[in-house]
Amino acid sequence: MCAAFGPFDHDGARPYHRRVVGAAVGAGNWGVMDDALRARAAEVFGWQLRAPQVEVIDAVTSGRDALAVLPTGSGKSAIYQVAGLAIDGLVVVVSPLVALQDDQVAGLRRHPDAPLAVTINAAEHVGDRRAAWEAIAAGTARYAFLAPEQLANDAVVDRLRQARVGLVTVDEAHCVSSWGEDFRPDYLLLGEAIERLGRPPVLALTATGSAPVRRDVVERLRMRTPLVVAAGFDRPELRLQVVRHEDAETKRDAVVEQVAHASGAGIVYVATHAETTAYADVLTARGRAARPYHAGMPMHGRTAVHTGFLGGEVDVVVATTAFGMGIDKPDVRWVVHADVPESVDAYYQEIGRAGRDRSAAVATLHYLSADLGLRRFFAAGSPDPDTVRAVFAAVPHSGSTERSALAALTGLSEHAATRAANLLVEASVLVDQDVGLVRAQGRRWRADDAVRAAERRADEREHVEQSRIDMMRRFAETLGCRRQFLLGYFGDELPDPCGNCDTCSSGTAYAVGSHPADGTHDDEWPPDTAVRHPVWGVGNVMSTEDDRLTVFFPHAGYRTLALADVRKRHLLTRLP
Repeated sequence: MCAAFGPFDHDGARPYHRRVVGAAVGAGNWGVMDDALRARAAEVFGWQLRAPQVEVIDAVTSGRDALAVLPTGSGKSAIYQVAGLAIDGLVVVVSPLVALQDDQVAGLRRHPDAPLAVTINAAEHVGDRRAAWEAIAAGTARYAFLAPEQLANDAVVDRLRQARVGLVTVDEAHCVSSWGEDFRPDYLLLGEAIERLGRPPVLALTATGSAPVRRDVVERLRMRTPLVVAAGFDRPELRLQVVRHEDAETKRDAVVEQVAHASGAGIVYVATHAETTAYADVLTARGRAARPYHAGMPMHGRTAVHTGFLGGEVDVVVATTAFGMGIDKPDVRWVVHADVPESVDAYYQEIGRAGRDRSAAVATLHYLSADLGLRRFFAAGSPDPDTVRAVFAAVPHSGSTERSALAALTGLSEHAATRAANLLVEASVLVDQDVGLVRAQGRRWRADDAVRAAERRADEREHVEQSRIDMMRRFAETLGCRRQFLLGYFGDELPDPCGNCDTCSSGTAYAVGSHPADGTHDDEWPPDTAVRHPVWGVGNVMSTEDDRLTVFFPHAGYRTLALADVRKRHLLTRLP
């Protein structure tokens, strides 16, 4: 069903992309894991691994890069944990949140025979951090968890290189993608940091990843002919429903009423920090143990909410997208979106936190079309020319500048300097090399040229972001089966309506012509097929339906094309 993405990996070879199912080890021809490793994994962890896990473990233990896109609760962490039993060297795990790192380490420590795991982050006490480094240097620590910001630190990279790294695992790898909903500038530095660590095998893990995001992850991590496994996007136990509203007040009242009467624990996602507190206060007054959560809160406050939710003292968290990555709570019964998410990727990631125990759960989007204007506002914006000029000027005509020196050289914050540098790299004005940032060869760049190139690249990114918002609008407004639409977005079409969403219940999903992403024309245009358009350039087919197909173009975003026009005007050329 899925084909190779097209020629985009750094060695010029295509990544091997396989669509697999969640069968147990031993079914069919899946899984050639070494018997000794299989026995050791069972002894240490007591797990029955599934086919996708085994295939990825085989790849990384043989020295191959791999990207695994597996649903929440499918045991992605088991891949690097078991691989760590066989790999000679330190397993570095890049994880975006301190709370998530602590959970992962605690999970390993629950297995008495598991190798030692340590964390390296700024939240640790000095003594604990020193002990962790001593264990790494002595070779007694097998797993080291740290944030992407740590690998932007030259001293940290140097110490890890001396310890000899055997595997780099990037958890929540969709953050690497500039089109990913959790984009963080320091993730873009990971490819360079991995090279400086001696280029060990790279394992990227995520629960969400449309074809464009997967391609971006492979490119930005500089993965070499990786195994790409994408499996199990469908979560049939989740009921999908959208409630449409005409005004903000009616929507707020409906959200409060639903959550106040909902059974079990759940998460309410909102767009702004202020709304987290507003909803939490109202829900608390209605008798729910509700707490707000957002990235602007002090770390101790976020940790308290996280811990309370896992422990059951908090049963409703009202959060921005900052909450949820790696939440290991199997009994979340519902996820409510009080505001439209910024993308289908974000929506899928967030609803995936419900029903991890595979029991019935509900995902409700309260949709007010006016909310799309707020998302478009967030997506818009050009880089500040003075900021871009300052970073460009900090890189000499000949020679290089270390990224860690940019803030001091420019007087900018580290965040602003990093974002401007990343944009200049994306615009092919600057190039990341082992020695630092250098100016691109082939032309003599002037500051004004650099600013214009950065602005063009920012405009392209804005077009893509706007198209992702439009895809979210199409999901909210479709009369067809919502699960067909959602799976089609990830190139995983469903031939018939699912029977477990609101449009299936109402009957509109079964109407003639309302079957989105049912794979009607997959024989002609298979998902992930590389194509070229005369205006929008190279892209990849996402899905097909009755009379149209959806294509993602890296420089133009998602486009839906009428098949009649494609055929009559020869709009798409398939690439080899």
